[in-house]
Amino acid sequence: MAKAQNKTTKTGASVAAFIEGIQDEARRKDAKAVLALLKRATGEKPRMWGGSVVGFGEYHYKDSSGREGDWCVTGFSPRKDYLAVYLLPGLHLHAANLKKLGKVKTGKSCLYIKDLADIDLATLERMAKQACVDIKQFTG
Repeated sequence: MAKAQNKTTKTGASVAAFIEGIQDEARRKDAKAVLALLKRATGEKPRMWGGSVVGFGEYHYKDSSGREGDWCVTGFSPRKDYLAVYLLPGLHLHAANLKKLGKVKTGKSCLYIKDLADIDLATLERMAKQACVDIKQFTG
């Protein structure tokens, strides 16, 4: 049986056009701020992953079920109600910084930020830098 293909893969779409296409002005402003922050933190060029994720860096993974693929080390997606920020390999490695970050909801590897003004941007940048270090321990 063929393995399912990942729905979200790296594309050649324009990050700038995607950001400029965000209709909500506040969300667009926050997206531009996080774009600049993640560029600094990772030293990587941003790339579109699928139609709505701006990613930085890349790694290859294989999970316990045998599924494998490529994904960004860190990235973000401006959603209608929040800004999702992805930090791989997971937030469990960021416990101390999460306490300092501010008002966010969390998932396994995702921060859900309603308003960028509610978080400490220096802490978010430290977390993104650390994600780039941490992922190397998981991928060799």
